[in-house]
Amino acid sequence: MKKINTFWNWFQDNNQTIKNLINETPKNQKHISFWINKNLSYYCKEIDFMIVFPKIGNTKFELIITANGNPEYFNHVIDLVDNAPQLKNWKFTAFIQPTERIDKIIGGLDEPYIFQEITLKASELKFLTLEYHKKTHKFDIIVFLKNYNLYCDTKTLQQAIFIIMQDILGENSFFQNINFVQLAQMPGNDEELIHLYDFQMFMDTLHLKG
Repeated sequence: MKKINTFWNWFQDNNQTIKNLINETPKNQKHISFWINKNLSYYCKEIDFMIVFPKIGNTKFELIITANGNPEYFNHVIDLVDNAPQLKNWKFTAFIQPTERIDKIIGGLDEPYIFQEITLKASELKFLTLEYHKKTHKFDIIVFLKNYNLYCDTKTLQQAIFIIMQDILGENSFFQNINFVQLAQMPGNDEELIHLYDFQMFMDTLHLKG
């Protein structure tokens, strides 16, 4: 509990600086992010953070604490967020939540994700299941990308796909339902494939059948 309080005391003292992060120079942004990470690591080295800046008309900044999908550290995330202070302009969230932009994704109007040299649109990703593990109730799946052959040697590709999947499904659902993800080039005929944004509907259909 002492480590939790230490982090939140530091965050409260520095929250104005953190709120202004988006207006800083890239060098200062890196510096501020480093110190958030450093102070978070004093509590737990295996968890991470994301900051969502308010949209026009909204005054709330959001600090998301994530376990990067590792269930071993889910309790660390929950304990930290449960003990967050009440700050007027801040919202504190445990885990990456399912995106609210699903209608845009379905319509193909979603903004691309940009990871270093990789640009991906969630609406263009499709999948098929490879195997279902009865003991764990998890799937091995294969995710198809239009430009897999272009990006396949890129180390960040798998990580980029994981971030997009967590964003679409939510961190909890992703790691409750998926055991292994393989990546592949989108075939010429992709009519048999399922859109990644339909994964939850696919799961719901299975549960109804079960």
